[in-house]
Amino acid sequence: MSTIVCTNVSKSYGDVPVIRDFNLAISDHEFVVFLGPSGCGKSTLLRMLAGLEDISGGTVAIGEAVVNELPPRDRGVAMVFQNYALYPHMSIFENIAFGLRRQRVPAHEIKQRVEAVAGVLGLEPFLERKPAALSGGQQQRVAIARAMIKTPKVFLFDEPLSNLDAKLRHHMRVEIARLHQTLKTTTVYVTHDQLEAMTLADRIVLMRAGNIEQVGTPQEIYENPRSLFVAGFIGTPNMNFLKGTVHLNGLGAVVAVGSDVIPLQAGRFAVADKQEVVLGFRPGDVTLTAGEKDTRGTFGATAGLIEYHGHDTLVSMNFQGQGIAALIPSQQRVTQGDMVRFAIASDHLHLFDVTSERSLRIEDVAPGTEPAQVHQIYQ
Repeated sequence: MSTIVCTNVSKSYGDVPVIRDFNLAISDHEFVVFLGPSGCGKSTLLRMLAGLEDISGGTVAIGEAVVNELPPRDRGVAMVFQNYALYPHMSIFENIAFGLRRQRVPAHEIKQRVEAVAGVLGLEPFLERKPAALSGGQQQRVAIARAMIKTPKVFLFDEPLSNLDAKLRHHMRVEIARLHQTLKTTTVYVTHDQLEAMTLADRIVLMRAGNIEQVGTPQEIYENPRSLFVAGFIGTPNMNFLKGTVHLNGLGAVVAVGSDVIPLQAGRFAVADKQEVVLGFRPGDVTLTAGEKDTRGTFGATAGLIEYHGHDTLVSMNFQGQGIAALIPSQQRVTQGDMVRFAIASDHLHLFDVTSERSLRIEDVAPGTEPAQVHQIYQ
């Protein structure tokens, strides 16, 4: 079993807390990505799992054994760093074999294991070369091979692709995904790149300032963000946000944005009359309608910056003094300064409290909360 369980884990540098009461259980064979902006504590957590950082409080268990006091070599983990940390004077073969030689593994077994790992990662032609003769992607594969050859219980990746160009990053994402499908080793991967997280993870742990904002599958986090931070961090292009005020009436609820009102689906959100909210929707859920005629369910805006993306075009617009964007097919021609009308897919709307920044979806409101304390659920 290669499970990982973090219980009330905390980390402080002097009087400065970096990680606060972190709780997470990672299943055997699972691929979990720690995602978040720089400085949120994700790499610190990874280093605590590896034994490279002391744990200030709580416990870390790997394979049901608490490892707080174990040195890195006894934890059954292998770590791949952001910089490849290869020995420049050694051949690729010797770089991969280095850990086994330190363990005094017999030479014939080292040769067999290096060749097997090199075969999995496509490194056979390069075993006699020095690291300087390899590309960045090839060097990263050597670093992965050096970790793999230890047959660890757990793989730890600390932003391993951040030094590569876009094409190589895509290639290495595919390599890492294929490697995990083959080996099925429990993996924890740190990145600030949401694309890496969305394409690699079984589950994403989205962090902010040392705390967990949300844990879920990529689809869950994308479709049902539980806070304004999550909604703004996940998704490219960024989600649109409009500040407005809720009004309840006999027909349901609407959000007033300037002189326009945007209807909410009945029974979906927990809101109160006159409540200040932030309405969220993704650019791909905005449709530009033909003509300038004021038709039911559409809103007027002025087109601003036009960004051609090939198949799609991103149109920035001014709506009631607030900026939003629409991702439309490139065949749909819009020029800067045009007066346009648009519609929003109502079933893809998100709503957040302007003060707490938490989601107002009924499923996200804490059960047992008094209506007077949270919001009136409208029908």
